[in-house]
Amino acid sequence: MKKTLSFAAIHFTVALSAAYLLTGDLILGSLMAMIEPMVNTVAFYFHEKVWQWAPLKRSQFSNPGRKTLSFAAVHFSVAFTVVYLLTGDVLIGSLMAMIEPAINTLAYYAHERLWQRREARQVHLFNSLACHH
Repeated sequence: MKKTLSFAAIHFTVALSAAYLLTGDLILGSLMAMIEPMVNTVAFYFHEKVWQWAPLKRSQFSNPGRKTLSFAAVHFSVAFTVVYLLTGDVLIGSLMAMIEPAINTLAYYAHERLWQRREARQVHLFNSLACHH
C-alpha cells in the first residue's frame, strides 16, 4: 500500500500541472487532476496484483521497462477516457492522454526502480541475518 500511495502523490502532482496548463482553468484542472489519478491509482493497484503473479514475476517480462510499458498502456487509456468524459473535447482528451501519461510513465519507471532496489535490499538484509547452518 505504501508503494501505491507514493505513486499516487507523484501522479497527482503531474496531473494537476498538465491539466492546468492545458485548460487554463484551475477548477477543471483540479477536477481532472483528482479524478484521473484516483482512477489510475486503482488501475495501478490491480496492475501490481497482476505483476505479482509468481510465474510472471520470475519471467523475462518482470523487468522495469516491460512493466512500465504495460502500465503506460493502461495509463494512456484512463487519461483519455477521464478527460474526454469531463470536457467532452477530443483534442484536450488526446493532449492530456499524450502529455500527462508520458511524464508519469517516466516517473513510474523511476518509482519502480527505486522500489525494486528497496525490495532487493530487504531480501539481502533478511538473508544476511538468517542463520546459515
